[in-house]
Amino acid sequence: MNSAQKVTTAEHIKRPAAGGKLVFTNGCFDIIHPGHVDYLERARSMGDALVVGLNSDASVRRLKGPLRPVNDQLSRARVLAALQCVDYVVIFEEDTPLELIRKVLPDVLVKGGDWSVERIVGREVVQKRGGAVFSIPLLTGYSTTATVERIVDMHRRQDNG
Repeated sequence: MNSAQKVTTAEHIKRPAAGGKLVFTNGCFDIIHPGHVDYLERARSMGDALVVGLNSDASVRRLKGPLRPVNDQLSRARVLAALQCVDYVVIFEEDTPLELIRKVLPDVLVKGGDWSVERIVGREVVQKRGGAVFSIPLLTGYSTTATVERIVDMHRRQDNG
């Protein structure tokens, strides 16, 4: 499957064979950096297929402010889909992935360590079905927000000259 085919809807996700685990995570993934790659590879290692719920452009603006996202949703989806560890990318419009999680019904739900398990949206849905929910540590030193701030600061210094 090529990267364009990995960008799909919840209804087109194929569950792993019997006994296989479907892993779900979500986020904005605005500017992909090594922290994202590390996180996604570790999430994928928890099962047999990884679904990434991707916040739509409108959702990112509501969550991060009017200057985000830097990259539009189709660009972000295509880059994510090109990663070997990602099996499916599904764009969602809501502020949280709860409805998408209800459709996908993953066996494993994963978020980064900045989210405690108790705060992870969809936890109850997954646990009620006997699934597992994990908060995994993030690779230190990487942040999209920090990257955007460095770029803005570079432009300010260049303009001031």
